[in-house]
Amino acid sequence: MSDLRLRLLAPTSVADERTTLPMGRQLVADGLITQQELLNALNLQRRVETRLGDILVAEGTVQSADLLAALAKQHNAQQIDLRATPPRRSIADALSHDLCLHFQVVPWMWVDNTLLVATARPDTFDQLARSIGVRGPALLPVIADAAAIRDQIGRLYRTDLAHKAITRVPAHESCRNWGASTQARTLWLWAVGFALMACLMLVPAWTVTAACLWAVLTLMATTAMKGAALIAQAVAGLRRRRAPPPPLPQPFRLPRVSVMVPLLHEKEIANALIKRMERLTYPKSLLEVVLVLEASDTMTRETIARTDLPAWISVIEVPDADCLTTKPRALNYALDFCKGSIIGVWDAEDAPEPDQIEKVVLRFQTAPPEVACLQGMLDYYNPRTNWMSRCFTIEYATWWRLVLPGIARLGLVIPLGGTTLFFRRNILERLGGWDAHNVTEDADLGVRLARHGYRTELLPTVTFEEANCRPWRWVRQRSRWLKGFMITYFVHMRNPRQLLRELGWKRVAGLQVIFLATFSQFAAAPFLWSFWLIPLGVPHPVQLTLGTQAVWLMIVLFVVSEVLNLILGLTAVSGRAHRHLLKWVPTMMFYFPLGALAAYKALHEMIAQPFFWDKTQHGYAEATEEV
Repeated sequence: MSDLRLRLLAPTSVADERTTLPMGRQLVADGLITQQELLNALNLQRRVETRLGDILVAEGTVQSADLLAALAKQHNAQQIDLRATPPRRSIADALSHDLCLHFQVVPWMWVDNTLLVATARPDTFDQLARSIGVRGPALLPVIADAAAIRDQIGRLYRTDLAHKAITRVPAHESCRNWGASTQARTLWLWAVGFALMACLMLVPAWTVTAACLWAVLTLMATTAMKGAALIAQAVAGLRRRRAPPPPLPQPFRLPRVSVMVPLLHEKEIANALIKRMERLTYPKSLLEVVLVLEASDTMTRETIARTDLPAWISVIEVPDADCLTTKPRALNYALDFCKGSIIGVWDAEDAPEPDQIEKVVLRFQTAPPEVACLQGMLDYYNPRTNWMSRCFTIEYATWWRLVLPGIARLGLVIPLGGTTLFFRRNILERLGGWDAHNVTEDADLGVRLARHGYRTELLPTVTFEEANCRPWRWVRQRSRWLKGFMITYFVHMRNPRQLLRELGWKRVAGLQVIFLATFSQFAAAPFLWSFWLIPLGVPHPVQLTLGTQAVWLMIVLFVVSEVLNLILGLTAVSGRAHRHLLKWVPTMMFYFPLGALAAYKALHEMIAQPFFWDKTQHGYAEATEEV
């Protein structure tokens, strides 16, 4: 130990003892790169916001081990292997986890009264020392691999970081207290059930009529929103043809972008995922793809371990939490380890367009500062697998290419999708990231962004996914979405007056349609189907209570709604890529009945399992489609 102390305590100041050679010249002097390779890297560095060493490693010019050795030599610091000699858990109290995450360092060991701190960025070590202040311990840097530092931060501070991931969003904006009142909701549900049974027994015709009227009212609301969105999108298309092309932006240095990809039980899809990420054209020295794994997920870990990952793809393991394994919790945990100023999210089965990151960076550069989120479009790479995959593709083409852009142009709140999302990091952190307990964390975050005065824009870039093509998988996925929609709705309706002040009448009305009316349409669908009894000669309760004229008015609404849905579907798939789906659009009326089953499953889970994440299994299309 005495030799170790002499060797480690020899340098008295980071700044005073470093060599006179800059990193690039140091690497040339050591014979690790040529002068021309250095010039090429320096030329690239003028256009990107990253260190020279990161560029050289990403381009494959230098191995990361050689770069670490050069860093140690340049700063006259000892190089260590954290995997061979990890820090003891008791040393965690020496530095806070916030400091470790901010400076990407980890305390390693005490030598007398000096704390040895592992870092891969010795150039920022003086800032760390200033942050601690004169009352803190004396610090001395040792050089270690950045990935190993990240792993040790996770090991030393896993309890604090796991708790932070669950509670990042303020309690009044989160649904995490929803589970605390399960017994009260169950009693309330039984009371409502008994009341409905009593009404059915005492006034059956009027009870059914009331349910039909609610179904018709919500159908009117969703039809009106779709129609308005279609008109807004058509008008915008005409204006876009007449508008001059936007001016080119001034040259700027490209920022670092981190994209998180949550994985869970993904045995079939992991290898294909890596291949899709390799198609991206954004400079790899500025791109960080973070594969987010649950610590208990041995299946995915073993699959990733058999895969050679490039230097710009890393793995974060999220520690286990009591009874909570959700995508938003994993995203919150991994967010602190990301390096980028722009944070993105892709799903495991995603195949983004190769130039997607460039489009994101360019739009953030030119967008106003209140634009906090960019949402890309989703499409599917297996529409020909079966009838259900065709209908799924038609549904999403209608939503992403017509309805959602129209909603955005109407100035309503945009419920985010779970993937192809990109955020300004500082704003995302200011809002607390994602609600770890919400199973539709994307839609919830879209509402919170709007409530805090930020905007979401839709970006004309496409990510291809696997269309759900199995009936029960479809029900499970849709029930999770519907459950999350209703929980999100109730969370943000806790204080309607405050919501109205923050969003205004129009956007609050839009929330009622997007969340409440959408769920009601699935849940109340059987009452709309009951009108098919009339052509069969069976008297309908509405005829007995409101008369035949009311029935005919409802039938007119049904026809208008179906015609509008037909127009939307045909318009959405009229392009060259989806034209083969045109003949399947009229069959969509047979596609949605499963939604009623999904709605009832969602209602049950809202009471019994509000935080249960019914994960959608992927990989079925890998063997049948080219991706």
